[in-house]
Amino acid sequence: MTARRWFTPWLFVAPGLAVAVVFYVVPFVNTIVLSFTNARPLGGGSFTGLENYVRLAADETFWRAAGNTALYAVVVVPLLVILPLLLAVLVQPQLPGIGVFRSIFYTPVIASMVVVGLIWSWLLRSDGLVNYVLRSLRLITEPLPFLTDSWLLLFSAMFVTVWKGLGYYMVIYLAALANVPRELHEAAAVDGAGAVRRFVSVTVPTLRPTMLLIGILSTIAAAKVFAEVYVLSGGSAGPGGRAATIVYQIREVGLGLGGEIGYASAMSLVLFVATIGFTLAYVRLNRESQS
Repeated sequence: MTARRWFTPWLFVAPGLAVAVVFYVVPFVNTIVLSFTNARPLGGGSFTGLENYVRLAADETFWRAAGNTALYAVVVVPLLVILPLLLAVLVQPQLPGIGVFRSIFYTPVIASMVVVGLIWSWLLRSDGLVNYVLRSLRLITEPLPFLTDSWLLLFSAMFVTVWKGLGYYMVIYLAALANVPRELHEAAAVDGAGAVRRFVSVTVPTLRPTMLLIGILSTIAAAKVFAEVYVLSGGSAGPGGRAATIVYQIREVGLGLGGEIGYASAMSLVLFVATIGFTLAYVRLNRESQS
């Protein structure tokens, strides 16, 4: 009877555990193994030791992609930490019809990134709506190459990422705001603090763990960004692929002409280690700021 009771809980977690092992653990271990080989898409390959990592250290294309990814995170992460918070504060009051506004802001979240990318590629092309409006307002004389200039393409992709992610992180903040003790706001109001002062002194410190969570989630999302750049550029990542991110470069190396699965696996592992490093740095900085 005791053995049966011990074994029963494992029956409930076994399906999920099996899925995690098959689709996450095994591919991850396989990626580590492949990163030390010169494997190709059709199989084969032999052990090459650290050759892929030595090559990676001198690969200018990879480091350009890494720089683009770092810039992506530097721009996108602060915006996705701050803007959804402000948006959540605006839509938090229980006013008539406020649910409609919440739904409008959340709608991009449930849309496919491919669909969102196609919509914005139509809006941002030379004869698209954005250039038309800017020319009508006499802000520009010639269409801006949002989709063909490498820098404008990268920043356009950042805008799409922020636009699509606002509603998702807004919902997280709304849940956190519901748990902020009302007594703290009332005490601050009694002390003469206005709305802005209460937001800075009460709301923001209380939401610090949530802001840390969103910072980590948005950093991971920025590190693995791919679809935005791919769809907006039509698969070219700008002139000469200069707007490529790390994940885009991994895809090009692994699945492009003469695909190098081993080298792409080494890139993937470096990205994984860097992401873990940034996450641990976030957690440590948060602990130090609270101590």
